[in-house]
Amino acid sequence: MTKPSLIKFPDRIETPRLYIRPCMPGDGSDVFRAIADSRNELKPWLPFARKEQTLEEVEAGVRESYADFIKKTDIRLHIYLKETNEFIGSTGLHRIDWDVPKVEIGYWLNTEHTKKGYIIEAVKALAHFALYDLFCKRVEIRCDKRNTASRRVPERLGFLLEGIIRNDHLDENGRDARDTCVYSLIPGDTIKS
Repeated sequence: MTKPSLIKFPDRIETPRLYIRPCMPGDGSDVFRAIADSRNELKPWLPFARKEQTLEEVEAGVRESYADFIKKTDIRLHIYLKETNEFIGSTGLHRIDWDVPKVEIGYWLNTEHTKKGYIIEAVKALAHFALYDLFCKRVEIRCDKRNTASRRVPERLGFLLEGIIRNDHLDENGRDARDTCVYSLIPGDTIKS
């Protein structure tokens, strides 16, 4: 098997309205603003949105993610509008196991860009890339059972709901256990839109 750090990854993945590229040092200010704009909507679902971070902390996180990208241990990607080059959110390939290979796709958007089909467009392209360019045997999406907006993404794209893991994580209050839905796509499945 090729060493993960030598796996080729494109400079960008393009869709009709978007381009998706690896996070880069210097992206912190865009990410910081998007999280600040969307904190109330992201907080129930994403631990990083629960803690107020400084711009410096967000930039440090971007740089650590870039180091992970170089090693291909985690692939954080940023989503931009083609027309304006505006940062609108993040996606990526996480929980990577190159031996299988398999990945999990995560995603979030700046609230002002939700309900426009951007995440469907981005995740569809990323799932296709994972299956047909990285030759993954499994692509997963995991999300809180209560997060109906997030669940619509894999359901619309034709991922199979394999099951619900009960009491898998804690709510934003840090006390109440919540359930996680596990969706998957494997080679031979049809990616819908």
